[in-house]
Amino acid sequence: MDDLNIVIAIIMFCVIVIAHELGHFLLAKMNGIAVKEFSIGFGPTLLSYTKNETKYSLKIIPFGGACVFDDEDPEKIEESSFLKANVWARISVIVAGPIFNFILAFIFSLFVVGYSGYDSAVITNVVEGYPAAEAGIEAGDKIVKMGNENIKLYREIIVYSYMNQNEDVEVVYERDGETRETTLQQLYDKDTGRYYYGFSGGEYVTDGSPIEVLQYSVYEVRYWIKTTLKSLGMLFEGKLNKDDLAGPVGITQMVGEVYEEAKPEGISIIVLSMLNIAILISANLGVMNLLPLPALDGGRLVFMIIEVIRRKPISPEKEGMVHFVGLALLMILMVFIMYNDIAKLFTK
Repeated sequence: MDDLNIVIAIIMFCVIVIAHELGHFLLAKMNGIAVKEFSIGFGPTLLSYTKNETKYSLKIIPFGGACVFDDEDPEKIEESSFLKANVWARISVIVAGPIFNFILAFIFSLFVVGYSGYDSAVITNVVEGYPAAEAGIEAGDKIVKMGNENIKLYREIIVYSYMNQNEDVEVVYERDGETRETTLQQLYDKDTGRYYYGFSGGEYVTDGSPIEVLQYSVYEVRYWIKTTLKSLGMLFEGKLNKDDLAGPVGITQMVGEVYEEAKPEGISIIVLSMLNIAILISANLGVMNLLPLPALDGGRLVFMIIEVIRRKPISPEKEGMVHFVGLALLMILMVFIMYNDIAKLFTK
């Protein structure tokens, strides 16, 4: 693996982690909550300095980070401690991390969509003998809805097709400003072993207005959030296996492969390719942290929502034990994913 690829991946991880932890940090400061330490990475400390009440540190392992509150000893909780804050203030602090990841993904999307455009959901080719042609769909039609999903990008059509193989789908499309509806059934192709509607599209619109750039930057982030959630669903349904998972090592490998492919095209394509990966990772991190699992932001939110409902907090000791067990399981999962990533490197 090239050293430059590793450096690019580390910088990317650091920026995304900083955004996440900065969300926690800023909302904590806004709500008068003391932050004991703001760190990038984990493991032994490389560099650190303290300003006011907060220690800022850079750790030796660059994959991760933390915004640490001074709540380690429930018997010595200060008025400025996280646990003393109003429950809604605490909820805002926890939610801010994932939200900042979505904001960062949106900022990156502005550059990508503003420079290279967006993949329109307009059909450019219809194959005779396939369901789309038989249903009357023509080149130039714009798909606006499939099933219960609103369609903004052509990639959403591809994902929907892949995840709903051999199923009837209600399709809403536009032609010359008129909305039409039809039902499509995919046709099986023996050569590829896949089902197809029989149309293609996805041409990039590069002359969009500033308003369209803003709109489609939002749609870009929405696409990756939806794709992450759908992938998680497939994982729980057993449609994905361990080889479909990737941790820091696997992502670094992906960065290297994309970098090598983009290098002949010049620096602008390299930057756009790296930004696309950063959008994916940042949106993915935001979604994953909101999962209602112990040790994640979503797990902490569950306890706070329970607190709102019952109007009193759960014992910090009990909550801490749940998060400790969750963290231990999370670390085991991370080790497994890292081992799997490394194993895949030697099997390629």
